[in-house]
Amino acid sequence: MIEIRDLHFSRGSKPIFCGVDLDIKRGQITAIMGPSGTGKTTLLKLIGAQLKPDAGTIKVDGFDVHKLDQNALYALRQRMGMLFQSGALLTDLSVFDNVAFPLREHTRLPESIIRYLVIAKLQAVGLRGARDLMPAELSGGMARRVALARAMALDPMMIMYDEPFTGQDPISMGVLVKLIKTVNQALDITSIVVSHDVPETTSIADYIYLIADGKVVDQGTPRYLYEHEAASSWAQQFLEALPDGPVQFHYQAEDYAEDLFAQINKKINE
Repeated sequence: MIEIRDLHFSRGSKPIFCGVDLDIKRGQITAIMGPSGTGKTTLLKLIGAQLKPDAGTIKVDGFDVHKLDQNALYALRQRMGMLFQSGALLTDLSVFDNVAFPLREHTRLPESIIRYLVIAKLQAVGLRGARDLMPAELSGGMARRVALARAMALDPMMIMYDEPFTGQDPISMGVLVKLIKTVNQALDITSIVVSHDVPETTSIADYIYLIADGKVVDQGTPRYLYEHEAASSWAQQFLEALPDGPVQFHYQAEDYAEDLFAQINKKINE
């Protein structure tokens, strides 16, 4: 479904990706994991061509997304669902109208058919009875489920999930985990889950890419990364939440003692 080769991208002078290669197979749930600030959300924006890479290629369903003209890109995006980290519901529209929005924008279906599709999508996420509520009346977990129903509205070939479990209570998190798995299987779509929530993500992922320092530091099935001796020490530290390992707690800095007593030493020298 997605083929990324030699991806380079920087924000100003800070490199985010330095030669990343990865493949996302059709019909699977692929997780992109790593510490905060490693560019996981940026990768989704590059896949959707909201951002342009400095070098390298990204092909989605055979199309080089950064070489498409505007019309072709918009047509491809209609086949790509997106669950935003914040949910991104339109605050002045009801739950029903939020889910109906992409159908009204991108199709010429009559309202009777749109109603049928919206009710079906809301039933799939367990919120058919909440269709008349406003976003402000929803809990965080409910808002994510409405956002998922909206992401499914156009029956996309793939759905990208940006930190779907962040800020969720255990019950809501469990519901979302089950929904992502169920939706992927029922609709036979491809799912990309960007997350640093290890237990929830590894429980549903078919394949995982671990990203750090602008590169893919390890990859494999959850079982391989947990159990195989060849899995990197970085993977073991991240997946098992170990305090010691390749990822250092302290940001790179000058010697602590020199920094701490810099002003005193300066006065002494003067």
